[in-house]
Amino acid sequence: MADHRHSPDERERDPGKAGESGLTVALAFLANLGIAIAKIVAALLTGSASLAAEAAHSVADTFNEVLLMVGLRRSGRPADRRHPLGYGKERYIWTLLVAVAIFGMGALFAFYQGVQTFTGHTGEEADPLVGYAVLGVSFVLEAISWQQAVRQVRDAARDEGLPFTAYIRRTDEPTAVSVLLEDSAALLGLLLAFGGLGLHHLTGSAIWDGVGSVLIGVLLTAVALVLGRINLNLLIGTQADPRLVADVRARLTAAPEVEWLVDIVTMTVGADRVLVCARLDFRDAITSADLERACVRMAHELREAHAEIDEVFLEPVPRDDPELRERVIARYGRTLRPKRPE
Repeated sequence: MADHRHSPDERERDPGKAGESGLTVALAFLANLGIAIAKIVAALLTGSASLAAEAAHSVADTFNEVLLMVGLRRSGRPADRRHPLGYGKERYIWTLLVAVAIFGMGALFAFYQGVQTFTGHTGEEADPLVGYAVLGVSFVLEAISWQQAVRQVRDAARDEGLPFTAYIRRTDEPTAVSVLLEDSAALLGLLLAFGGLGLHHLTGSAIWDGVGSVLIGVLLTAVALVLGRINLNLLIGTQADPRLVADVRARLTAAPEVEWLVDIVTMTVGADRVLVCARLDFRDAITSADLERACVRMAHELREAHAEIDEVFLEPVPRDDPELRERVIARYGRTLRPKRPE
C-alpha cells in the first residue's frame, strides 16, 4: 500500500480559522463570566428560581468555554509516533464534555429549582427590579457573543458553499457551533427567566417562576442532546463531505493507469483533516515503477485539489477478489462501478 503524508509544514491548517475560533470562545468566556456573577447576585437578592436557573446556566457556560479553549489547544498538536494521525479528534471529546456540562450543571439545576418552587420550598421574592436590570444587561452581553458566533459560522458555511443549517449538521469544526448553540440557548433562557420573573411579579404566584425554571431546563437539555449528537458522530468517524468524496472518485477513476476503482473510504480525523483510503485495480500493462509513480502523482493531485486531505493511502488490488466485493457490498449495498471518462 502506498502511504503519502504531508510534511509538518503541510499539515498545518488555516491559522485564521483557529484564531477565529479562539476569539469566539474568549469573547464568550468573558461575557459569561460577567453575566454569571451578576445573575448570582441578582438571584440571591430576588429569590427568583428562574434567575437561579439562569445563574447556573451562565456558570456552566463559563466552565464550558474553558473546556473549549483546552480542546482547541490540545487538538492542534502535531502528529507524533503514538498518534500518527494527529490529535484532531481530541477537540470533539472536549466539546462532548461541554454537552455533558450543559446538562449536568445547567439543566439539572434548573429542573431542581423548578421542582423546589412547585413544592413551596422557596422564599418570598424581593423587589424584582434588580432581576430585570441584570437580565437586560445579560441579554446585551450575550447578544454580542452570539453575533460573533453567528458571523463565524455564517462565514464558514459560505466558504464551504453550504446553507447555514446544513453546515451546522455537517461541520467537522464544532467549537464555534458549540458557542452558537450555547449563546442561542442563553438568549432564549433569558427571555424565559424574564417571563417567569415578570409573571411572578404581576400575579404574586411563584408557580410562574418555577415554570420558567423548568422550561430553561428543557431548553438546556435539548441543546446538550444536539451538541452531544454532533460530537458523537465526529468521534465515531464520519465520511468526508460527499462533494469531496465524489471529486476524489472522479480524479482516481480518470487516472490513465487505473482500470477500476474497487473501494474508497474517507474519514474526518479532525477539523479540516480528512483521511482518504482507496483500493485500485491498475492496468496490467504498467510496470511496478509506473505504479509507484502513479500513486505519488495521484496523492499529490488530491492534496493539491483539497487542502483538507491530510493522508492518502492507495492500495493496488484485483477487482474480482470475492472478499473485497463482499466488503464493498456490505458497506455501500453495491459494487463501485465508476464510468471512465471518454
